[in-house]
Amino acid sequence: MTIITLAAMTASAFAQTDSLQMQEVVVTGTRNAVDVRHLPMTVTVINRETLTEQLQTNVLPTAMQQVPGLFVTSRSVMGYGVSTGAAGGINLRGITGGAGQLLVLIDGHPQYNGIYGHPISDSYQTQMAERLEVLRGPASVLYGSNAMGGVINIVTRAMHEDGVRTQVNLGAGSYGTVQAAASNQVRNGKYSSTVSLQYNRTDNHRPRMGFEQYGGYVKQAYDFTPRWDAYIDADITHFNASYPGATTSPLFDADQLITRGVVSAALENHYNRTSGAVSVYSNFGRHKIDDGTSDPAVPTQRYFRSKDALTGVSWFQSARLFKGNRLTLGFDYQHIYGHAYYTSKETGEVLDTPNKQSGKSHRDEVAGYVDLRQEVLSWLTLDAGLRLDHHSITGTEWIPQFGIVARPVASGELKAMASKGFRNPTMREMYLYPPSNEDLEPERIWNYELAWRQRFSRFAYGANLFYIKGDNMIQTINRQNVNTGEIENYGLELEAQYYINRHWSLNTNHSLLHMEHHIVAAPEYKGFLGANFNYEKWGVIAGLQYIGKLYIAVGETEQKEDFCLLNATVSYALHKNVRLWVRGENLLAQRYEINLGYPMPKATFMGGASVEF
Repeated sequence: MTIITLAAMTASAFAQTDSLQMQEVVVTGTRNAVDVRHLPMTVTVINRETLTEQLQTNVLPTAMQQVPGLFVTSRSVMGYGVSTGAAGGINLRGITGGAGQLLVLIDGHPQYNGIYGHPISDSYQTQMAERLEVLRGPASVLYGSNAMGGVINIVTRAMHEDGVRTQVNLGAGSYGTVQAAASNQVRNGKYSSTVSLQYNRTDNHRPRMGFEQYGGYVKQAYDFTPRWDAYIDADITHFNASYPGATTSPLFDADQLITRGVVSAALENHYNRTSGAVSVYSNFGRHKIDDGTSDPAVPTQRYFRSKDALTGVSWFQSARLFKGNRLTLGFDYQHIYGHAYYTSKETGEVLDTPNKQSGKSHRDEVAGYVDLRQEVLSWLTLDAGLRLDHHSITGTEWIPQFGIVARPVASGELKAMASKGFRNPTMREMYLYPPSNEDLEPERIWNYELAWRQRFSRFAYGANLFYIKGDNMIQTINRQNVNTGEIENYGLELEAQYYINRHWSLNTNHSLLHMEHHIVAAPEYKGFLGANFNYEKWGVIAGLQYIGKLYIAVGETEQKEDFCLLNATVSYALHKNVRLWVRGENLLAQRYEINLGYPMPKATFMGGASVEF
């Protein structure tokens, strides 16, 4: 379906993330807060209002609508899961997070599994997010391995004004789905607190596909002086998931019990000419998985278990040495731990595990980086960065990036960027299971990008051209992991927002992707068109998303899917503190698959109430 056809099908959808009159200040592209107009990379900002207005419990569905080129796999009403048949793979410009090539951050701290290296998508709950910053293209200079395709940075919530604020959201709907969330924020002088809890469950639309999740987030902060502050926070989520297998090969008793969490502490300084922070963080995970059986009369005899953690220290300091200059220096250290094994269901004893992991269950990574941004003229900014990264297994890697920003008019900027990204092989690829190979080297890509963005009083638009070339990609050949794969992708991204009046706003984004080497879960076209309507006590948000030529299988059995999804949320302010809402998804009742063998549900509905006081 073409862009013109999309426009003809709806006058609907989704509100823009920020007012066109506001400067977009981000931290993801440079570690310190900076106006995005001065950065050579492309960063999309999604604020809390946009993240919460559709009452989604996870940030990823909203991100997929708002960010051109970003696609997230799904298999059910709720719950991504892990292991065989799992969804929640995050793909950006044909670079997938399922292999650890796209990095998710929480307040700039890497979030990934020490053994498998990929994000756990069920962990990224809306309740903890103040905003989302999505950097398209490599960010390895600042964030190292796994940021080769880009980063999604979840900036956590904080209370900035004295007072108490409490929010409760309850909802229920199709297939026994329930969502519940509550948060409380307090600020009293120099002290602030954020506490949130959430619970989700569903039977989903297929037998043996139940999902249940509960967790919470806590952040305690203190401003010692106007220049120095500190915080500690913790986020934890646990979910129980079952998966029924593909429709062509059903499974029984395939269950997962997963716990993921992160604890961090930071000390920050903010001066006129310099700012920075030092932080420590620890990610941890516990996984207990029954791989299931095709014959319920013959149950499995063992559980797969894994324990992993990533503990890190991060320091950076940014300084303005003279007019138009910004120099950032940083240091990162990570200790990555992982251990995978099997246990007997009957006795609980540890069984022999087919891997080469003995004595190699941990690794260390240390890096230093420098980023220099210089305003050469009032309308021209240059940027250059370099990272030296040393890994205890794969050795040393140099990662450069170069960029330029020209502002020929006050309302617009032209950006050009060349950047390198890399990813170290995971423990699974090197040590687990028969394809493992201890001699694997890091994957590497180069990304070249040209972008234009312009804003007017009520209208803004942007366009990006990109070209990605990569080699040394890890793939399995003749039952062994080897560095022989290649990536060559190029494409176009378009986005626009229009504020018609105080009642109506429209936005749209589109991405075209060409891949020389096709991969699963990377659509060649993704388009979104939407509008937001508010009048007195009513609010309506509707969105139409079209996915074209989505690869659900590649190679000799290549399969592609095309589908169009219409979603809508309607709310009514029953009281100044109480809002009723109803949400419908796939209102066109499309039949489609994103994961091969896992048909998605047709139209589903949720309804509930949101209370704030």
